[in-house]
Amino acid sequence: MVMRHNHSEVSLRGYVLAGGASSRFGSDKALVELGGKTALTRVTEVLRQSGVREVVVVGGHACCATMSARCLEDRWPGEGPLGAIVTALLCSLAAEPPPSWNLVVSCDMPFLTAHWLAYMIGRAAGSDADVIVPQSAGGRFEPLCACWRTACAEPLRAVFESGVRKVTGGMQHFRVEVLGEKDWKRFDNQGRLFWNMNTRADYEEAKRILAAGRERQ
Repeated sequence: MVMRHNHSEVSLRGYVLAGGASSRFGSDKALVELGGKTALTRVTEVLRQSGVREVVVVGGHACCATMSARCLEDRWPGEGPLGAIVTALLCSLAAEPPPSWNLVVSCDMPFLTAHWLAYMIGRAAGSDADVIVPQSAGGRFEPLCACWRTACAEPLRAVFESGVRKVTGGMQHFRVEVLGEKDWKRFDNQGRLFWNMNTRADYEEAKRILAAGRERQ
């Protein structure tokens, strides 16, 4: 698809990573409910609201059968999110025509907003980088909410097959544009934009925050 942002054009596909082991969580994070929707459905809808028409879920979930999004089996299940990102980029590389960019996010980020994702897509439209990644207030990269050029597919696959498993380790081999606090602060004045659910306690906290937000509406 071609999207228009800030008078620029960018062809882009969205991917939601939903194939993690959820070992610390104790069950499949993609399937837990938040506000009457699964975490996976919630993030998929946020991508669509940001203007991404084509959204693909990466992971072998039974829930994919009930979703309107296309599903893609992770080529390297159990090897972490970098393998799922390579899977996504290779899928885009095989498309006719391939999109220029890919917005790749994790399914366990309940406070992502469509406004922020649309801003990231707009930055991709005018960027010379290979990867666009946010950096949180603590200086940490947020690699599971990033834009990747489709042209990175085969080089990133080579990096992955050389033994690299950390997503930030994979990013080191490419030109990276960092979106810092000055970029995302206006979309997130409570520091929750990149917050993810690693544990059941995180999930309970997310439910509490979302419920409190609905009560104030």
